[in-house]
Amino acid sequence: MALLVRLLPLALALALEPAATLAGPSKSPYQLVLQHSRLRGRQHGPNVCAVQKVIGTNKKYFTNCKQWYQRKICGKSTVISYECCPGYEKVPGEKGCPAALPLSNLYETLGVIGSTTTQLYTDRTEKLRPEMEGPGSFTIFAPSNEAWASLSAEVLDSLVSNVNIELLNALRYHMVDRRVLTDELKHGMALTSMYQNSDIQIHHYPNGIVTVNCARLLKADHHATNGVVHLIDKVISTTTNNIQQIIEIEDTFETLRAAVAASGLNTVLEGDGQFTLLAPTNEAFEKIPAETLNRILGDPEALRDLLNNHILKSAMCAEAIVAGLSMETLEGTTLEVGCSGDRLTINGKAIISNKDVLATNGVIHYIDELLIPDSAKTLFELAAESDVSTAVDLFRQAGLSTHLSGNEQLTLLAPLNSVFKDGTPHIDASMKNLLLNHIIKGQLASKNLYHGQTLDTLGGKKLRVFVYRNSLCIENSCIAAHDKKGRYGTLFTVDQVLSPPMGTVMDILKADNRFSMLVAAIQSAGLTETLNREGIYTVFAPTNEAFQAMPPGDLNKLLGNAKELANILKYHVGDEILVSGAIGPLVRLKSLQGDKLEVSSKNNAVCVNKEPVAEVDIMATNGVVYAISSVLQPPATRPQELVDELADSALEIFRQASAYSRLLSISGY
Repeated sequence: MALLVRLLPLALALALEPAATLAGPSKSPYQLVLQHSRLRGRQHGPNVCAVQKVIGTNKKYFTNCKQWYQRKICGKSTVISYECCPGYEKVPGEKGCPAALPLSNLYETLGVIGSTTTQLYTDRTEKLRPEMEGPGSFTIFAPSNEAWASLSAEVLDSLVSNVNIELLNALRYHMVDRRVLTDELKHGMALTSMYQNSDIQIHHYPNGIVTVNCARLLKADHHATNGVVHLIDKVISTTTNNIQQIIEIEDTFETLRAAVAASGLNTVLEGDGQFTLLAPTNEAFEKIPAETLNRILGDPEALRDLLNNHILKSAMCAEAIVAGLSMETLEGTTLEVGCSGDRLTINGKAIISNKDVLATNGVIHYIDELLIPDSAKTLFELAAESDVSTAVDLFRQAGLSTHLSGNEQLTLLAPLNSVFKDGTPHIDASMKNLLLNHIIKGQLASKNLYHGQTLDTLGGKKLRVFVYRNSLCIENSCIAAHDKKGRYGTLFTVDQVLSPPMGTVMDILKADNRFSMLVAAIQSAGLTETLNREGIYTVFAPTNEAFQAMPPGDLNKLLGNAKELANILKYHVGDEILVSGAIGPLVRLKSLQGDKLEVSSKNNAVCVNKEPVAEVDIMATNGVVYAISSVLQPPATRPQELVDELADSALEIFRQASAYSRLLSISGY
């Protein structure tokens, strides 16, 4: 209870704060994160912000709700510290940070916020300090002291050896000749710098992180008498080349350069926009089998899909990624972009070797592994990455590789590896024909399949589609995973080896010696024509042993009464088709006799009316047969006296309810 009382003010503040913004302008993501950090730090006094610091580093982040509870940044643990929010300072002897920082000019503000190295280099130039101390309105993106220290000696020497040209120009590139606060820093915008009007690229991400030429904003909105200072974590430099131009000049992109030219995507990469190119190096292309690479490079559509799969629709700087997120490519696929420590990851793999190469129309990250989309793969390549490798080996052994690696429009039904846990079948002519019936003509999508649809196979069979509430099945094989649509073929992963229909229900029963007594009974009951004609029946077929298990007197009585026999047999026939993959905990199936059958499945064992099924999914052209080891009995008709008793009880309840209603009325209720 005490904990609840302590948390209630914070919960109310978090809940009510967004409502307060309805009357005014909406807050930017950065401001919302800063607001959350203030709320988390308020118990330590006014203007205190909670800050997450990555253990073992100097990296600090204002915290959002998700990071607060996870206590991780890029998978690394963090500790919470409490610091003065931007623009405030401590007062000796008082709690929190009650005092606003003194307002001074830009030059002095640099020292106040901890960018003393920027202040030092400003002093070395002849012109810049007077400008920072004089009248006007400016914005400075000031590199932290650590940012300057991280520059290579070569770069730093080139700057300080010519302070009034190189250093002055570098510092002016960090400045804008107007005051720009974070609420004006919009995602994808460009600010005009004070160095040759060169653009500064701004990105403001939903997680509250703001980047300036991919440098992260550490502390923002430090007001000065003549402008505002934002502290950033890198020294930024001018960018003049677009993505295409960078590809053209980098030796490590020789193969990529040729691929882009062949695909015609150079117009996209040199045009307007803000993209992220996950640029495969020459090494990435060399890792791909030559046959696969040559096939894709020689196929304009596959090549375009391949390259589009490396282009994200928006610019994503590495500093903005603090946890996993899904990003859409120009190809339409989704990549999982994340981080592990200081390394970026794509789909969980740390394959980025160089990050944040800035271009005028986006950012480039070098990757050492090709990201081949499904749309550029053959059926064999799709299957190689799925849990169907055993089935693929069978197709290869049967000499069907050309169908799965060529340019035929096909759909492959590939059973899961678990289907073959008891061993793989021997490849002979019959097995090869069965495998051909797992290859459907045409490239299909499961979302377009409908109940009753028929599909033609390379083996010459027609397969039926059955749509159930929670299952989509082709004959007895139900789809067990999402489609994988390749360049020419689509992969359907299925839960069973396909059993194509081999005749009518009567044909199936006559061909199997286990059902000889059932066949005789069907003929005696006059149901042969029913089970031979077109239909969609589910037949629970008692074996000879099931009939022989009946008491001899009962069996003889049943077989000697054609009407009763027909009634019993109709109770074994459902009026719709139900394959085992569509059976859940309980399915009620109406029989031709009129009563319902209760069919259930648990741990891959199927039961009907709680009786175990010996064999499932014997497919027929007009239904499906299940072999059962007992003769099912319809529910007994209720005795008349039980019906009369129920009627009397219902009448008495009605009388009592009427009397109670009158009593309430008299009492005034």
